[in-house]
Amino acid sequence: MSLLLTRRRTAVAVLTAALLVPLAACGNDDSGTDKAKDSGSSATPSDAASGAPKADLTVLAASSLTDVFKEAGAAYEKENPGTKVTFSFAGSQELAAQVKQGAPADALVTADTKTMDGLSGETGTPTVIAKNRLVIAVGEGNPEKVENLKDLSDTKLKVVLAAPEVPVGRYSQQILDAQKIAVKPVSQEPNVRAVLSKVELGEADAGLVYKTDAETAPDKVDAIDIPDAENAVASYPAATLKGSKHSEAAAAFVAWLSTPAAQKILQGAGFQQP
Repeated sequence: MSLLLTRRRTAVAVLTAALLVPLAACGNDDSGTDKAKDSGSSATPSDAASGAPKADLTVLAASSLTDVFKEAGAAYEKENPGTKVTFSFAGSQELAAQVKQGAPADALVTADTKTMDGLSGETGTPTVIAKNRLVIAVGEGNPEKVENLKDLSDTKLKVVLAAPEVPVGRYSQQILDAQKIAVKPVSQEPNVRAVLSKVELGEADAGLVYKTDAETAPDKVDAIDIPDAENAVASYPAATLKGSKHSEAAAAFVAWLSTPAAQKILQGAGFQQP
């Protein structure tokens, strides 16, 4: 009886072990697959902000991004509870001056690559997140019947431009020079929103602004399109600031600006794909 019982127990043990082997192998296969997927995967734009560190971020951004970035910031905060994004908007040249003076901030977005390139020692590697084009902004209904760039040379017309050190001012002069059009502006403003405001208030008959800025005031200004062959393309690079106290969180936000979610917001506001 003892020998028979021993044989039965041995058979049960062997059978149990045999049943467990394929189960363990199956479990190992799943685990191996997950690990292979993990090791072979890389962060994509759609999940760039996933698991972003919580922080209170300060982002210096070009004036032309005022409206769209408020929307983008709210969307980012919703995706990343515990993170707050505060924007400081100004002309790109003003933002550059702030960075050089050591203003406490975490990221920077300018309206041109020239300004960003001039801060290479202060920033991480920039990434272009959007593009833009210029239009002629005129009063609602276009009372002065402006049709094209050449009309801006009419000395009876009050034209306002951004200052030449401002990206939009530099783009404006670039396209006017290319068409050999001489314009004597009644004023030169520190940023594109100031140019738009002059036209909105009737203090100027026309001004050169970004297409996206004109679209923020559809009830106050009309936008006259400039043909692509006569226009300039503005690029918007974004970068982290080396002086940031929240470098990982800043990098996550900058990466998020290239995700489909952020691009949908930017393009919905009239910005072009980078």
